[in-house]
Amino acid sequence: MLQIEDLHVAIQSVEALRGLSLSVGNGGMVGLVGRNGAGKTTLMRAVMGHLKPSRGRIVFDGHDLAALPPHARAALGIGYMPEDRGLVPELTVEENILVPVWVNKSLHEADRLALVYRVLPELQEMRARRALLLSGGQQKLVALARALAVGTRLLLLDEPFEGVAPVLSKRLSEVIGGLKGSEISVLIAQSDLNHSRRIVDGEVVIERGANLARASA
Repeated sequence: MLQIEDLHVAIQSVEALRGLSLSVGNGGMVGLVGRNGAGKTTLMRAVMGHLKPSRGRIVFDGHDLAALPPHARAALGIGYMPEDRGLVPELTVEENILVPVWVNKSLHEADRLALVYRVLPELQEMRARRALLLSGGQQKLVALARALAVGTRLLLLDEPFEGVAPVLSKRLSEVIGGLKGSEISVLIAQSDLNHSRRIVDGEVVIERGANLARASA
């Protein structure tokens, strides 16, 4: 589903990715593990088109993403949950969830909301609440819901458990684990796999922008 080959990305002349390679199979769940600054977020931003690689390939479901503008990535069914959540504070929970759906003409708003609220029913109760009134953990749930709303083929989850209370970490793990066996592929970036080692099919270890080790099921 996702194939990354020899990826190089520089940020302000500093090479953040140095030949990283990984793959996520159709319906697979892979953990990308590395310390802060190792290049995990850079990789996800490159897949989403926010950063331009200087070398290497990113292929998604047969599409060379280098040939596509950033907004076209979501239209392919890629959902992204950034580490900082990236919510619009003044918008409601439901409006934040729907932002990427509004720009994707192939998705039906009612269908995507029904899916999100089925997976995360607790969000339906707070759908009219503005994002700025939510706790950090609740904002993580909304960010995951937004990724699910548009991510019909692939989810990129950047540190989904970081800075979240244990009870909400457990809930996030349950929701993400519940995607196993579906047609959705998942790439989870974490500093460690304490919360998800039991649910991933394999892991890729990244250090200083390159592969340190790799194991797959």
